[in-house]
Amino acid sequence: MNAMRPEKTESTETETVDNNLAAVTEVEAGIRDFVRNDIAYLRRPASGTTDAPPLDPSAEATVTNVNSLIQRVAGTSLAEIENLISELESLRDLLHAEGQRVQREISGYAQLSQAAMKSTRMIADNVAQWKRAADGLRNS
Repeated sequence: MNAMRPEKTESTETETVDNNLAAVTEVEAGIRDFVRNDIAYLRRPASGTTDAPPLDPSAEATVTNVNSLIQRVAGTSLAEIENLISELESLRDLLHAEGQRVQREISGYAQLSQAAMKSTRMIADNVAQWKRAADGLRNS
């Protein structure tokens, strides 16, 4: 028997999921607000116009921190992707080499099989000739 009621565990799980979703939504909203309010006005002009006012040191520090964070995250991801690509290339080379080795082995086995068939035919023909010669000696 089950000591707990199924309705109670389902409602507890639902509440936990709702709380987790609410927390995620709150964090996402905070990130959106941060990006909209704190970073949007800090963007520098695309062309080298000098009539724009210089950024204050705290704003420039924020931009620098955000840029370095993005570079660290992107750099790690790019390094992992490059490592994955090099591993896949080495696996491709290994599979290609193994495929060639298997082809050589199969070719060797095919040649060995043909040689064995020829030898078997020659032995069978010789035994048949000896049998005919032995039958001819018995009949004479």
